[in-house]
Amino acid sequence: MSIRNQKIHFIAIGGGAMHQLAIALKNNGNEVSGSDDEIFEPSRSRLAEAGILPEKEGWDEAKIHSGLDIIVVGMHARQDNPELLKAKALGLRTLSYPELIFEHSRNKQRAVIAGSHGKTTTTAMIMHVLKYTGKKFDYLVGAPVSGFEHTVRLTDDAPVIIIEGDEYLSSPDQHIPKFLVYQHHIGLVTGIAWDHINVFPSEHSYVRQFDHFADATPKAGILVYNDEDALTCVICKKEREDVTVLEYGTPKHSVKNGVTYMITADGKEIPVRFFGVHNLSNANGARTLLGKLGVHDDVFYQAIQSFEGASRRLEKVGEKDGLTVFRDFAHAPSKLEASVKAVKTQFPGKKLHAVLELHTFSSLNKDFIQTYDQTMKSADEAIVYFNPDVVAHKKLDPISADELKTAFGRPDLQVYTDSATLFSDLAAKNYNQDVLLLMSSGNFNGTDIPSFVSNLLNR
Repeated sequence: MSIRNQKIHFIAIGGGAMHQLAIALKNNGNEVSGSDDEIFEPSRSRLAEAGILPEKEGWDEAKIHSGLDIIVVGMHARQDNPELLKAKALGLRTLSYPELIFEHSRNKQRAVIAGSHGKTTTTAMIMHVLKYTGKKFDYLVGAPVSGFEHTVRLTDDAPVIIIEGDEYLSSPDQHIPKFLVYQHHIGLVTGIAWDHINVFPSEHSYVRQFDHFADATPKAGILVYNDEDALTCVICKKEREDVTVLEYGTPKHSVKNGVTYMITADGKEIPVRFFGVHNLSNANGARTLLGKLGVHDDVFYQAIQSFEGASRRLEKVGEKDGLTVFRDFAHAPSKLEASVKAVKTQFPGKKLHAVLELHTFSSLNKDFIQTYDQTMKSADEAIVYFNPDVVAHKKLDPISADELKTAFGRPDLQVYTDSATLFSDLAAKNYNQDVLLLMSSGNFNGTDIPSFVSNLLNR
């Protein structure tokens, strides 16, 4: 069911997915408005360019009226949000953004990519290959992808939609993971590792959500999974009536002179621009799913050679005079370990300086921090930064440097609590055939990373 010519208001329009969805709906001919108590870049500029940036920050009940057709509620809004309360009092139709995506794609084939790590990259790979083939498709992905103007596209005529399925809760009123709302026909699970301790306080409660996802695969549906991940195997190997189950793992590959090659079933070497075992596994998962969308392996291997990756997923942001700088979204333990190992494996002769910002609720929680043990063991120099003000804002117990050194299992771990000092020290280092890896789901307290890297490489 296409959503057109509707009056739609977004509560918490500034969110990473919310603002892109708002823009997509505006481009589809809808009248869109929104509110938020804080809007950061790049959401602010994008909303302004689309003509739907709120005049001022904050919640305004006057924006909620009976003339609205749909209220879209973001997870950033709380249950006592004044706009949400008024919408309910007026009996207006309120949807979470995954509900809205489902409504739009009700008559489309829905392929949902889930997993604790790798889902953005896998989704981006599938999008890239489908674009290469010229097939029509809609999509929702969690990060900018080279070759795509937006992270959301909703059209009337695309027969399929590719959705990155987040396991986080859908909205303040809908306490189920987003990936369950989409009601997939084809589901893919990249791997499972406990995260989001604030809403899933135990590993069992977290893993259970993926069990629900796999169980939701309909009759005649398809479930694709990484058979090298123990938890994923336990869940996806369960007997499910009339469900086609497909396994994938890390494909045969080689690395020559810093270039990674995927090796096909008939022994051909396919050069690719990404690297690391986890990204090779993601590519194999994408290939397996695409086969069920009618993409032949030969076409996949042609297309994947030009895939440049998703933003901040082992993204090379600069290289000069023997120093290479990467930026990555890694923050959860499994993501962190995979990224650090991938870079060290790709550049075995170089010294790896790995810098991690602890930013999420889980990563700053004393109980959860213990799961980071040995995750930075592949780094020659390991550095962790966190902002004590963020810890206080999240109402968590303070963390000491010694506690982090113990949790990470590295007595030599360097701990910073001031971003200016951190980047000053990074800029002062003598690099020689080194790699600098900056990892965070945040922004290092507002640090302009591109400017820092530019200055570092041109000093």
